[in-house]
Amino acid sequence: MALTTKFTEAFGVEHPIAQGGMQWVGRAELVAAVANAGALGFLTALTQPTPADLANEIAKTRDLTDKPFGVNLTILPAINPPPYDEYRQVIVDAGIKIVETAGSNPAPHLPMFHDNGIKVLHKCTSVRHAVKAQSLGVDGISIDGFECAGHPGEDDIPGLVLIPAAAAQIEIPMIASGGFADARGLVAALALGADGVNMGSRFMCTVESCIHQNVKEAIVAGDERGTELIFRTLHNTARVASNAVSREVVEILNKGGQFPDIQDLVAGVRGRRVFDEGDIDAGIWTVGTAMGLINDIPTVDELVSRMVSEAEDIILGRLSSMIEVDDEENVA
Repeated sequence: MALTTKFTEAFGVEHPIAQGGMQWVGRAELVAAVANAGALGFLTALTQPTPADLANEIAKTRDLTDKPFGVNLTILPAINPPPYDEYRQVIVDAGIKIVETAGSNPAPHLPMFHDNGIKVLHKCTSVRHAVKAQSLGVDGISIDGFECAGHPGEDDIPGLVLIPAAAAQIEIPMIASGGFADARGLVAALALGADGVNMGSRFMCTVESCIHQNVKEAIVAGDERGTELIFRTLHNTARVASNAVSREVVEILNKGGQFPDIQDLVAGVRGRRVFDEGDIDAGIWTVGTAMGLINDIPTVDELVSRMVSEAEDIILGRLSSMIEVDDEENVA
């Protein structure tokens, strides 16, 4: 049995599972492992310090897999923004056929991507933004519930409500993000109207993930309560791991502090140290409430195979056994 959905058909992958772009995490080894397992992985463009480095990372990934993979391009307002146009050009020149956009309106990027045969999967945290992206012509939606790592938006709507609410208005392929880590979540997402799931925290905690072993073990040891919501008072909420730094950030902001008061604490270079050096309290690092469902550090292939196999067992076994067919239906 194969789990075939609008997502697998549109994006040319075997399984309805995606590994979203994650800063400092979406690198060649992980993305290639995801692709080889039959799921869809995304390199994170801005993890690479220059567009040339992204080109090299794409080439490195191609050396490790001949299956489809994509590139995440997250576009956020910044005082000194990265050269987004140059990163976009590298994606086109490299012949990438799938892009995950996030952070802002994808409209300025769609013509160039579509003119070059690139399908765009856009991340949204609300139904209204998903509907808008669909009207703009994106090829797929990744809808993020409040459980997700990173920026869940400001509506605080969990997946159990957000996914079916979005499914009622989205006709293009849609995958669900936020809180997914196993087969139960995959089956639930499909039942709620999604065409697959997007996982970040779960893929962080695999053998091929580049982050330090200490971080992986912290995720396994943690539970669903182990995150903090920072930047709430700044209306730019982010879900990150609960540690000495994130708790200090929350305290400062709750007392009326502003971004300059916490700028040094949340610097990206400090967060990268967590992943590179394994000091859990070195800075802010991103993880979702799915941490409470992660209990091991498998290879990517083991994870994907297990999820698909167990999802099939749930669908054909536990769920189908709940359906009683009466004698009249049997005769019919």
